[in-house]
Amino acid sequence: MVGRIIETEACVAEGAEWLAQTEPRFACALELTGPLPLRRRPDGFDQLLGAIVSQQVSVAAARAIWGRMETAGLTAPAAILGADDEALRAAGLSRQKIRYARALATAGIDYAALRETPTEEVVKRLTEVPGIGVWTAEIYAMFSLGRADVFAPGDLALQESARMLFALPERPKERALREMAAAWSPWRAVAARALWAYYRVAKDREGVA
Repeated sequence: MVGRIIETEACVAEGAEWLAQTEPRFACALELTGPLPLRRRPDGFDQLLGAIVSQQVSVAAARAIWGRMETAGLTAPAAILGADDEALRAAGLSRQKIRYARALATAGIDYAALRETPTEEVVKRLTEVPGIGVWTAEIYAMFSLGRADVFAPGDLALQESARMLFALPERPKERALREMAAAWSPWRAVAARALWAYYRVAKDREGVA
C-alpha cells in the first residue's frame, strides 16, 4: 500500500498539525520554525543520478559537476551509456561514480511504476543498484515520490535534531531513531521536515554556522 502522498503545502500543514497534537515537543519546534516547506522534487533517472553526483562532495561542487553534465547532455541513461570514461571524467565524475552512473543507467528501473509501489519495495528496488544506499532511496521516496510516511533515520542532521528536541543524552543511532519515529506515523516525512527545520533554528540560536 502506497499510503498518503504529499502534494501541496496544505498536506504538509495537515501533517504538522497532527504531529503538534500528538507530540508536545513537535508543537514547540513548530512554533520556532514556522510553516514547513513542501520540498517536492520530480522523480526519475536524473534525480537519482544527481544523488550519486552529490555523494561525498560539497553542495557547490555537486552543483558545478551537475551543471557540466547538463551542458554535455549527460543526464539520461542512453547518454551515460554512450559516453566514454574520458567524457564522464571531464564532467567531474570519479572512477567510482562513473561505475555507479552506468549501473543506474542499466538498472532498468520503471520510474513510473515506482509511484504505485509500496515504500519498502521502492527502497529495496533502488538499493539493488550500486551507489544507491538506504538513505538515498528513502529521500527519493520522501521528496520525489511524495510519500508521507517515510523517514530517513540514517541522516545525521535528523539524529542531531532529535537529540536536541527530545533532550536525549546522546545522538540516537539509525536503528534507535527508526524505532522512535514509528510513533510519528502516518506523517513521518513531515516529522523529518520539522526536525530539519528545527535543526537549522537550534544551530543558529547556538551561534553555529
